[in-house]
Amino acid sequence: MLATLLASVLFLGSATSARQSPSLARSFGASVLAEDAPSRNVSSCPGYTLSALQQTKTGLTAKLNLAGPACNAFGHDVANLTLEVAYDTETRLHVNIYDTDRSQFTIPTSVIALANGTGDASLKKNSDLVFNYESSPFAFWISRRSEPDAQPLFDTRASSLPPTPIPPVIADDNSTALDGFPLLFEDQYLQLTSALPLGANVYGLGEVVASSGFRRDVGTNGPGTIQTMWARDIADPLDENVYGSHSIYLEHRFNVTTKRSQSHGVFHFSAAGSDTLLLTPPSSPVSLVQYRAIGGTLDFYFFSGPSPQKVVEQYGALVGLPTWQPYWGFGFHLCRWGYTNLTETRAQVSAMRAAGIPLETMWNDIDLYHAFRDFTTDPVSFPGNEVREFIQELAANNQHYIPIVDAAVAVLVNDTDVYDPYSKGAELGTWIKNPDGSEYIGQVWPGFTVFPDWFSEHSTAVWTEALKNWTELGVEFSGIWLDMNEPSSFCLGSCGTGIEHTNTSTPFLLPGKPGNLVTEFPEGYDATVWGPSGNMTINGTLTFTNATKNLATRGLGGLGAGGQQDVDLNDPPYAIHNGDGPLSTKTVATNATNAGGFVELDVHNMWGLMEEKATHLALLSIAPTKRPFLISRSTFPSSGKWTGHWLGDNFSKWAYMHYNIQGALQFQLFQVPMVGADTCGFNDNTDEELCNRWMQLSAFMPFYRNHNVMGAISQEPYRWDSVAAASRTAIAVRYGLLPYWYTLFANSSLHGTPTVRALFFEFPDEPELFGVDQQFLVGRDILVTPVLTPNVSSVDGFFPGHSRVIWRDWYTHEVVNATSGVQTTLDAPLGHINVHVRDGSAILLHAQPGYTTTETRASPYSLLVSQAADGYAFGTAYVDDGESVPPTPSSTLTFTARTGSLHFSAHGNFAVVQKLDTVTVLGVGSKKPGAVKLNGKALSNWEFDEGLQRLVVKQLGLDLNKAASLTWA
Repeated sequence: MLATLLASVLFLGSATSARQSPSLARSFGASVLAEDAPSRNVSSCPGYTLSALQQTKTGLTAKLNLAGPACNAFGHDVANLTLEVAYDTETRLHVNIYDTDRSQFTIPTSVIALANGTGDASLKKNSDLVFNYESSPFAFWISRRSEPDAQPLFDTRASSLPPTPIPPVIADDNSTALDGFPLLFEDQYLQLTSALPLGANVYGLGEVVASSGFRRDVGTNGPGTIQTMWARDIADPLDENVYGSHSIYLEHRFNVTTKRSQSHGVFHFSAAGSDTLLLTPPSSPVSLVQYRAIGGTLDFYFFSGPSPQKVVEQYGALVGLPTWQPYWGFGFHLCRWGYTNLTETRAQVSAMRAAGIPLETMWNDIDLYHAFRDFTTDPVSFPGNEVREFIQELAANNQHYIPIVDAAVAVLVNDTDVYDPYSKGAELGTWIKNPDGSEYIGQVWPGFTVFPDWFSEHSTAVWTEALKNWTELGVEFSGIWLDMNEPSSFCLGSCGTGIEHTNTSTPFLLPGKPGNLVTEFPEGYDATVWGPSGNMTINGTLTFTNATKNLATRGLGGLGAGGQQDVDLNDPPYAIHNGDGPLSTKTVATNATNAGGFVELDVHNMWGLMEEKATHLALLSIAPTKRPFLISRSTFPSSGKWTGHWLGDNFSKWAYMHYNIQGALQFQLFQVPMVGADTCGFNDNTDEELCNRWMQLSAFMPFYRNHNVMGAISQEPYRWDSVAAASRTAIAVRYGLLPYWYTLFANSSLHGTPTVRALFFEFPDEPELFGVDQQFLVGRDILVTPVLTPNVSSVDGFFPGHSRVIWRDWYTHEVVNATSGVQTTLDAPLGHINVHVRDGSAILLHAQPGYTTTETRASPYSLLVSQAADGYAFGTAYVDDGESVPPTPSSTLTFTARTGSLHFSAHGNFAVVQKLDTVTVLGVGSKKPGAVKLNGKALSNWEFDEGLQRLVVKQLGLDLNKAASLTWA
């Protein structure tokens, strides 16, 4: 929630700042500095020569020796490297280049334990992927065994890259000049470049709000991409680094001759700050991907796919599969920064029920806290005993409660102050330190703060105790919301050890306060004319004007340094494209230290992940039988094992509803499937039309929460009648689909399968879909085509399948008359979101969506079967108790349709109590059946619609624990 507040703020520093001048930051004298000043030019860098090659059981090892005089472009060249190549699995190849002395930072297995290879020696001959190399200068390329003559998947050979030097590819950024493509491995700069097909289809590399969309700009239809990996607290800017760092991309290649496609994935396993460049130099026959890191190693994993889904699953198998979500987590969540007391919070719950809008979980932002301190409640506005009563009332209604937990912990302000979370951590030494061993002091909402050192032996225990004590004080939470965990700090560097701790003010005005009023509305709404209501019509007149039509803008967007000599901890010679400039801006300074000797320069990007892991384990300790539910802002590879994610501090603008889709698709690649945006927007003011459309869109996103900034107009869905009506309709569809959602997430936790998908994931051989992110699929069967622009009553969308797939309207069951390969215009009046179901699907539904997921889940089931032209349909449903930590009793229900029949089967040990009440079969033919039978016994409660070719069988009362057959003649 911090970023926009700081846009115009001069950050505070002090004489005791941990941020020092570059000359002081290095550990050698001025004469050595002058002698070793980095050249900042790679044209003379010699590369490496391979020697001492040895075959291993699953690959090879070799030495890489500097091939000439060191160039010291942005640091000090490492003379001796080790190459290790391992065929981990049939679909995964590991290529690791590291310094032989192992002084560079590598991610400890205590933080991320990657999956081991199978150890199968035969993979050297039958893996899908092949490692190829040249010895001098050393270069390597990765090819498919099945296509040895095709363009390699990854290729670092100079002969495959365009001739250099190349002037700046992005004209206003001199760093995009390409002086050469040697392999560089220095203590503070690593560089590796690979050729890509010209105009390659690249997806991933984030977190980012990319102006180019889900498909990244490689420089053939735009300037290119500079994706920076440095976790940063900022309000969702375009084409800049934000909260998370995920150096994984998927590339999708279409063969124009065979008309078939294949995907593969490339993962750089590193926590170092870095730039990843996607560029296409003028007249170049290839596009490029170039890695530039300021530490770490060149540790790469390649995934062969060949489908997009398989790439995602193979990545998940390496970094860890997503955590199991509780059933209630798929309900509708409501929050606002500005529920200033418990009475107001209660009022929102009551208003939602009065409006008939389902509400599963109520959240509180930092308004809950006493003096903005974690693990407290304000004694006046949120008294602990009343908070407990409120949460217990929610629980009695089968509803839930989630509070916020910020990353920074307040320090004691004087000798009489009492704050156990800080004191216990100080006693056990669990806070990040300055280089001199004193506590590193930052500044966040409660004033001056410290930050947990997750490498400390006792940090998780202190964190767990604080959360446990909080529940005993009355905050009996169902889950936790982790915010500000990049981590964020308002000082530039350490605030200093001699500061006046009693000053708990922030260096800026909070939103909604005089001097920082929230006045911005979405495009087309003029508050000076229409007032601050945000209504779509006032006195019968539309408030939207066509004056503003540009709804989006385009822009560019070992111990390591802790144990090394002669490195600059504060200003590495290569300046990555951090949107805030100096790396210590708005966060813990890069020379701050952690237990074990780790410095923030090396481990910064992992802070959020380590907090997520500690919090997940803490929740398991507090409630061992219940699945932890976490939503976090900063993420890193493997975060999905511990948490879900919301897309940060977005804006109440139409473009950001579109960005909502690309963000959700990105995080499917990153194996964090529980993801969604702040519905209706967080920053600025929403309006009736935008909120109406967004509440519908988010009903088809994994995580569904409405949340906005303090001081903005209220945007709870009952505030406008049209939004309330649209929300009730959309949530009814969502809650009906909960068995489908739950099964998708079970498959994600079991196999890493993405839950929401880009259209080309399911239809990989249709090039017109490769750039589509205005539509998306829920699973394989549900196509969503939202309205993403104002003042319209129709929307255009693709219907994939090239006329081989039958798409039916979710609401009416009518077959869509769509032309292959082009968009179809659909009616989309306000309050209606277009949803279509794919043929060949069988989807288990809750027959009677209720106010909560518990009430919904108690209702009977229904089944929707959408047959293909040959009568085939298939579907499964995963069922368990929805909250126990697996392994737990579960069953998988299977539905298989053929012409004239539908078969049910069950496998597992969970007893399904609810009966199947209704079966709807689409595509049964135009002739009315003569008889409908269940297990050979004739039924009378059925209907047939000739025009829709629809058979509806009612009042079945079918026990889903047993095999059964439904037939129609």
